[in-house]
Amino acid sequence: MGLSDFQHEIYLGGLGDVRPEFPTDLSTLEAVAEERLDPQAFGYVAGAAGSGATARANREAFDRWRLVPRMLRDVSGIDLSVNVLGTPMPAPVLLAPIGVLSILHPEGEAAVARAAAALGVPMLLSTAASRTMEEVAEAAGPRWYQLYWPKDRDLAESFLRRAEAGGYEVLVVTLDTFKLAWRPRDLDTAYLPFLRGIGVQNYFSDPVFRAAVGGEVTEENQTGAILHWVANFGDPTLTWDDLAWLRGRWDGPIVLKGIQHLDDARRAAYAGMDGIVVSNHGGRQVDGAVAALDQLPKIVDTVGDRLSVLFDSGVRTGADAAKALALGAEAVLVGRPYAYGLGLGGEAGVRHVLRCLLAELELTLALCGAGSVRELGRDLLA
Repeated sequence: MGLSDFQHEIYLGGLGDVRPEFPTDLSTLEAVAEERLDPQAFGYVAGAAGSGATARANREAFDRWRLVPRMLRDVSGIDLSVNVLGTPMPAPVLLAPIGVLSILHPEGEAAVARAAAALGVPMLLSTAASRTMEEVAEAAGPRWYQLYWPKDRDLAESFLRRAEAGGYEVLVVTLDTFKLAWRPRDLDTAYLPFLRGIGVQNYFSDPVFRAAVGGEVTEENQTGAILHWVANFGDPTLTWDDLAWLRGRWDGPIVLKGIQHLDDARRAAYAGMDGIVVSNHGGRQVDGAVAALDQLPKIVDTVGDRLSVLFDSGVRTGADAAKALALGAEAVLVGRPYAYGLGLGGEAGVRHVLRCLLAELELTLALCGAGSVRELGRDLLA
């Protein structure tokens, strides 16, 4: 069946007493990662805003939807392939942008890029990466660039020029993190990687940023450079009118990430954006917010004919991905699971997570009677 052959590989390995090094139930990765990873690094990735109510709501929303399998349909060949905003994909799955990945593994985003490239899965590189976008581009396959829009417009434009030169095909602008939320897990340990010089590598390597801090960032001027980063990271003055500036400086598709309200989805369509990601940042920004999955079907119904609707926040398994796709998402972004895989096993850990998720997604479609992603619909949900 293709991607799901991974399970046969595992079973055959068992004949030689070889068992998977990492869990195959991806929903258990967090518990394993908590046992094995550095507590501060794990807390940064696993943490959520406030009491964690939004992160819990994301998972509870998936549990409220149930798949309703259909029988006696020809599923001898399963086609997961899609083309999203001009990017061919072996399955409607992308790696969500996560910053500071070197706190989990020394190779950070480079290891993630290699694992994704091996499987043809697109990677969204975070502006807050711990490797520069040029370094990651050398290792990556299909790649999109995620922008944290800084106050300094010259710096923002420089990021866009560098991303374009690096072959990043789609621009994804995260709207919901112009300020970091109240995150008790990080606050209790007083841990913010950026202040330690981690996750600022795209800034420190940028010519506009360097000019502002007096040249190349060294040990001598790093404190001043970090303070300049703090002053410029997010821009709370941004409005819908500013999207015209962005459109004038990026030739490819533009996607707005962090859309939860129907009116914002409409405004994205009116503004001529190419896509949106229905997302609450995995519960990391607003405590007590609505579950992203609860908003997905109504947003798809409202703007799905005008722009590409993608989804993230709470996806842990192939079955989760199938539910979001059945509710109308063109593709899903997976975040924390691959980060835990990175922390547990570097590139091999990320590749394991992706192979598990893709195999389970393919099997879920087959066992529900859907021969392709295009056959997934709300008639298969209850």
